[in-house]
Amino acid sequence: MSTNNSAITPETIAAHGITPSEYERILEILGRAPNLTELGIFSVMWSEHCSYKSSKKWLKTLPTEAPWVICGPGENAGVVDIGDGQALIFKMESHNHPSFIEPYQGAATGVGGILRDVFTMGARPIANLNALRFGSPDHPKTRHLVAGVVAGIGGYGNCVGVPTVGGETNFHPSYNGNILVNAMTVGLADTNRIFYSAAAGVGNPVVYVGSKTGRDGIHGATMASAEFDADSDEKRPTVQVGDPFTEKLLIEACLELMATDVIVAIQDMGAAGLTSSSFEMASKGGLGLEIDLDQVPTREPGMSAYEIMLSESQERMLIVLKPGKEEIAKAIFDKWELDFAVIGHLTDTGRMVLTQHGAVQADLPIDPLAQASPEYDRPWVAPAKLPVVEAADLPEHDVIGALKTLIACPDLASRRWIWEQYDHMVMGDTAQRPGGDAAVVRVHGTNKAVAMCVDVTPRYCQADPYEGGRQAVAEAYRNLSAVGAKPLAVTDNLNFGNPEKPEIMGQVVEAIRGMGQACRELDFPVVSGNVSLYNETQGQGILPTPAIGGVGLLADVNKMATVAIKGPGHALVLLGETKGWLGASLYLREIEQREDGAPPPVMLHRERRTGDLVRSLIEDGLVLACHDVSDGGILVAVAEMAMASDGLIGALLEPPSALPLAAWCFGEDQGRYIVEVGDDALAAVLEAAVTHDVATRVIGRTGGPVIEIGGRSVAVEELRSLNEGWLPTYMGQEIAQH
Repeated sequence: MSTNNSAITPETIAAHGITPSEYERILEILGRAPNLTELGIFSVMWSEHCSYKSSKKWLKTLPTEAPWVICGPGENAGVVDIGDGQALIFKMESHNHPSFIEPYQGAATGVGGILRDVFTMGARPIANLNALRFGSPDHPKTRHLVAGVVAGIGGYGNCVGVPTVGGETNFHPSYNGNILVNAMTVGLADTNRIFYSAAAGVGNPVVYVGSKTGRDGIHGATMASAEFDADSDEKRPTVQVGDPFTEKLLIEACLELMATDVIVAIQDMGAAGLTSSSFEMASKGGLGLEIDLDQVPTREPGMSAYEIMLSESQERMLIVLKPGKEEIAKAIFDKWELDFAVIGHLTDTGRMVLTQHGAVQADLPIDPLAQASPEYDRPWVAPAKLPVVEAADLPEHDVIGALKTLIACPDLASRRWIWEQYDHMVMGDTAQRPGGDAAVVRVHGTNKAVAMCVDVTPRYCQADPYEGGRQAVAEAYRNLSAVGAKPLAVTDNLNFGNPEKPEIMGQVVEAIRGMGQACRELDFPVVSGNVSLYNETQGQGILPTPAIGGVGLLADVNKMATVAIKGPGHALVLLGETKGWLGASLYLREIEQREDGAPPPVMLHRERRTGDLVRSLIEDGLVLACHDVSDGGILVAVAEMAMASDGLIGALLEPPSALPLAAWCFGEDQGRYIVEVGDDALAAVLEAAVTHDVATRVIGRTGGPVIEIGGRSVAVEELRSLNEGWLPTYMGQEIAQH
């Protein structure tokens, strides 16, 4: 590491990811050249990862308010009211680049970081979810990455004692050189005990708590704001190392401190560590901050100001205390055997002054770094609309053979091998385990429950980012409704390639436009989120992947619906309209070996009507099981309901003659659910559908050990074997190699 007095050369500037025009702005702001520490601070605060400089313009268009929203974007996490003086605090964040370089620690520290975002606001974390995207199963690195990421998520979450209850995992060659690891945490807090990050009170002490600062993770935020190249593996030093046991102590210590009324503001140290946490707190409070870096607990001797400020060591928090309350706070952190140090105080100067060894190491105005980071209106082009795939133009295939192929393909195969490595029952409140439409966790000591899910269909987003953005929101809304929960709000994780390419920026703009429209029409606001750009390796971008984390509320957990068929002799009723849409479908990809066509359109007004109907049917106890129709269409949805049932109960299906059989079986028309209904309730269900103006059709009856359609059948047991077999077989080869 060169010294703080080193000359700042064009090479140094470029190595920090700062453009020549940005450097000119730095010179204007400071009225002088920065030293190396100051340049490093600008570099991380103005990085894409921390400043959202390419996406800010578009993120501002998203709807963020509703009567139940307590706090929208801009804090560590979003907050929604769930009644009875309680609130949910939740967010999703990416740890994509670190997880590709070092899958175990990359994924583990992603979980640790998102947990801190939630408990720093006063919430006890009650659930973790994740959205994972890997490359092609036959790519040489994929197995190793799957094994490492899953082990990292399980290792951290299980040790901290927070259940990992849901998520999704998919495979596609576009992620070969750039996997996605998006982690989400949901926490529960009292509405009168929510903590924010805006500093207040000139002279108030600023304390550092948690783990010591080491040299791990330096330049992590900058790395996450650049494309990968052939030398990616050399970036291992920029991946942080996590310690879940310390995080567990930190959760308990912070929650104990929060019960004492001595905290003014609190912020976790995430991307860009001490730099972003200190600048953001001071900026939100309109104050200045003086920090004595000699007081920062360090793990390694001789750390420079540059290294201390840019380290992304894990399990650390920054807290502003009320004056004179240091001893109360120190006693709590001593009890939990965590570092505690008063490292500075608030000032009224609006400047960040860092000293070390008696000398000023940096003296910077706070707001230009925290608030006036560059905002780019990057050139963009909307992608061309793709033609509709006409089902009548496709060759006829045996639908039972196609079902077997689909149910065993990497995108639809059971994820049991993954979620069995996660402790999804710890804390004792998990009411619906992984494998359903949404996870459900009881609000401890009550009959209320929280439903949560993560959704996006990247192949739709690639085909039409606007429709894909709408569909991701609608599917989250549908998955929550399918268990009986009222959808409340979303968090998002927008994963895209290089925004400097107009066609990629076009994906970002159009996906956000689609998401915003869906959130508005479904009354499903965005309360938190994360943007991850430059997910590209040697010029190859990922599929656009705007993941949506949805959260909803069940007033009575005992009324929750599940996907499993409950018994024989019941009607299967399809809610929603079917036209047999095969463009961008899994059927087209897996059976026809084609990835083309316009994706299915999302009719938001119908989506809302059908969701309202489904929730009312569940609330009134009229349905025995419910499953939304998504990837693979009707036949796959029925197969999933059958495979989930006790005793592997099948069904006899009666398709209409008006559509080609494959289109009816495998079309991915949106806004549909299948409900299992007893004969005693059938008339009431059909009548309710008429009242809600929702198209319905009885498509068959449950019973027998097979699924039968058009005179052909397959045993449910055979389908389950195919569905359960792919991932363990695939990963077994990984285990055998070690």
